[in-house]
Amino acid sequence: MRWMGRRESDNVEDRRGISAGRLGIGGGIGGLVILLIYLFLGGDPNQLQQSLPGNAAGGDTESGAPYRESADEGRLRHFVSVVLADTEDTWHALFREMGKEYREPKLTLFTGAVDSACGFAQAAVGPFYCPSDERVYIDLSFYQELQDRFGAPGDFAQAYVIAHEVGHHVQNLLGISEKVQAAQQRASERQANALSVRLELQADCLAGVWAHHAAAARDLLEAGDIEEGLGAASAIGDDRLQRQSQGYVTPESFTHGSSAQRVRWFRTGIDSGRIDACDTLNRGL
Repeated sequence: MRWMGRRESDNVEDRRGISAGRLGIGGGIGGLVILLIYLFLGGDPNQLQQSLPGNAAGGDTESGAPYRESADEGRLRHFVSVVLADTEDTWHALFREMGKEYREPKLTLFTGAVDSACGFAQAAVGPFYCPSDERVYIDLSFYQELQDRFGAPGDFAQAYVIAHEVGHHVQNLLGISEKVQAAQQRASERQANALSVRLELQADCLAGVWAHHAAAARDLLEAGDIEEGLGAASAIGDDRLQRQSQGYVTPESFTHGSSAQRVRWFRTGIDSGRIDACDTLNRGL
């Protein structure tokens, strides 16, 4: 990606080095399965907390010492700020076309655990968006996990992570998330999971919409970037995560979509550049 020297967002908050309440992860294969399902891209920390046994949240404490970042962490901090700024440019323009005003989300950097308006969360839940405070949360160590454990390296794979979470913010602003959550409350567990899959795939598609405009309007992408993003989408499909964690796949428990579905909808957004192309709630997946 051609990101060096570009505008950085003013909406990045650095909470690294500030310790938050501890959210325990239950042991055993069941806890591991839930953890892997929630590990990437948009898992709700409240749902995770409710699903795992023996969880308790403690109070916040501060170390008092400023956080000392490594050179690699400093580079990533600048990178995510540039990506966030570029999503701001894209979504401001697209919302204006709809006659709406885009409200920019905040992005919070943290280490280990964080206290959000959605509750306490450990870094193990992966990056997530909290609609209650309109913030994206990310521990930058996640990117090493994405590369080493799941084989999805590259800066555009990293950008896709941010763009997906911002996609959830777009859903929140458009009232889509609220409607889906209301429908989930009336649904069975399987139906609620299926609705979650549709919401997550739409966020993938909206990430692709951003990528389309980042390339067309600002020449942000380089050769190979799209392949990096598609590789990341494939790497974190529910089927692949379940196969790695438990050795078999249970489609009825999917919450984010299969690898093929995530790739398809990310590609749909990239190719079309249109929000209306991302209607996963009413189309076949």
